[in-house]
Amino acid sequence: MRAIKLLSDGLISQIAAGEVIERPASVLKELLENSIDAGATEILVNIAQGGLKLMRVTDNGTGIPAEELPLALTRHATSKITSQEDLHKITSLGFRGEGLASIASVSCLLLISHQTNGKHAWEIRSEGSRLMPPEPSSHTAGTTVEVRDLFFNLPARRKFLKTEATEFAHCEEVFRRTALSHAGITFTLRHNGNLRCHWQVAEGMERIRSVLGEAFSEAATWVDEQSAGIGLQGMLALPAYSRAARDMQYFFVNGRFIRDKLIAHALREAYRDVLHLDRHAAFVLYLTIDPEQVDVNVHPTKTEVRFREARAIHQFVYHGVSKALAAPRSGAESSLNTVTLLPDTSVSSGSAEQPRAGFVPTVPTLTYPRQTYLPSEMIAQPFNFYQILSGGESGKVPLQNQLRQVEAGEGSEQLVIPPLGFALGQLHGVYILAQNQKGLVLVDMHAAHERIVYEQLKSQLDQQALSAQRLLIPVTFHVDRLDIVTVEENQALLQQLGFEISTLSAVTLAVRAVPAILQHADAEKLVRDLLDEIRNGDPGQLLVARRNELLATMACHGAVRANRSLTLLEMNELLRKMEITERSDQCNHGRPTWFEISLTELDKMFMRGK
Repeated sequence: MRAIKLLSDGLISQIAAGEVIERPASVLKELLENSIDAGATEILVNIAQGGLKLMRVTDNGTGIPAEELPLALTRHATSKITSQEDLHKITSLGFRGEGLASIASVSCLLLISHQTNGKHAWEIRSEGSRLMPPEPSSHTAGTTVEVRDLFFNLPARRKFLKTEATEFAHCEEVFRRTALSHAGITFTLRHNGNLRCHWQVAEGMERIRSVLGEAFSEAATWVDEQSAGIGLQGMLALPAYSRAARDMQYFFVNGRFIRDKLIAHALREAYRDVLHLDRHAAFVLYLTIDPEQVDVNVHPTKTEVRFREARAIHQFVYHGVSKALAAPRSGAESSLNTVTLLPDTSVSSGSAEQPRAGFVPTVPTLTYPRQTYLPSEMIAQPFNFYQILSGGESGKVPLQNQLRQVEAGEGSEQLVIPPLGFALGQLHGVYILAQNQKGLVLVDMHAAHERIVYEQLKSQLDQQALSAQRLLIPVTFHVDRLDIVTVEENQALLQQLGFEISTLSAVTLAVRAVPAILQHADAEKLVRDLLDEIRNGDPGQLLVARRNELLATMACHGAVRANRSLTLLEMNELLRKMEITERSDQCNHGRPTWFEISLTELDKMFMRGK
């Protein structure tokens, strides 16, 4: 057996560097955080060969005094915190005093800095564990850190690095995250001498648009929630913009990019009811919270955190995102568009028996006058589909009220154009074609109606307490001792949830009642999952998920089927319901329910104006 010995300082530094510096992107992250903490308003990054040959970061921050340069490259030396109390309320990005020291131990590093009030610049060099004394240098106010030949003294680590293109892609992603979290800084990135990114100082929403592109910003909705000193802002991509991978998910806590299981779970739950199958959401979210309520000293990479009130943060994020996603995009416009209707001279205005159906709008042209006014006998006819939508007897709501027409003056009227417009007809019995102020709207009538019925069922159920349904024949099955104890200790909770479960023996349970809404579910599997959820999670969430699965199935079967011929009244009623129904932009399975094609896009298709 070998004797226990102290490790050398050089070996200790290399071991520590292995925790902080995994690849060139890790170096870039540490250097960018140092520049931001130094108060920089402009940061320039130059990278060569994916960061393996060279990485240079220049900023216009406060700079470092000449006498502190050796300390800057020493482990556990930092200006960010000074006491144990500071560790409980960290406001800077860096604080461990390991970043620069770790980088210096595995590379050839040059640090040049000029303090704002200093006479001239100073520089210091290091090669692995060998540190040179500071020397006078030339540099504008700010700091430059140049890192060459990363892992030159750790060939085993260098072998595990990927190609130049892959390593640069990781660096670019770190650069993108940093730019998203600090819109008040100008960022410039060059690779092998070529300009790759340049983002000027901008407002938060504009920075997101410039970094992630117009496609994301146009498909996203803004979220802004405040509660009990906690804030959540950012942009959520609508489910139709979902991704095949988690490559566009950015969550920041007090300006720090994090990956947190609690936050990830809250976001998955918020998107669960609207995201299609195995697709992933896209978002940029900023959580602001009292630094004393979050612990960032969890891992050397500082991307993991712990919240003091974890459950409260989970619920705050979940409800904030759910609220933003619930608002139907089709009804999001603050005011409806109006067009002036002029009398049609082909209709005799003096005939009392003629329905007032001869109005032709100047812009846009609506060619179905009966969408404006219908004879009373037609409105009174029973429509089965209308009855399903309205949840009651048909013909109760006149079509005139749905269109909200108001008098605009003698000889003319105003017709309010709703966001989804007015129906023109059906396509192959599957799609509804409608015309709104912007152009053409296509609606999948089954998917849209499915969501409407689903939300109605959920709303009706939420207004009532969970009622129990006794089983004609109790369901018995064998369990382990832990399940028996869970049932005995949680009888009040089980009854509140609508279950009646008793023990027949030390290894047997009997299910005598289940929630009425889940009476057709597999009772044994339901109870096994419920007991596991009681021990390890939130049983209410499990029941909500199971309940929603059943309601979604019911809605799917209750929705209007394909090839069903609808009247214009029925089509318009469906469009109006969509505009006021939560999450109506997606069906229960996450598929989009409607698309809009603008007149500009249609003109391009037909090469009009060319």
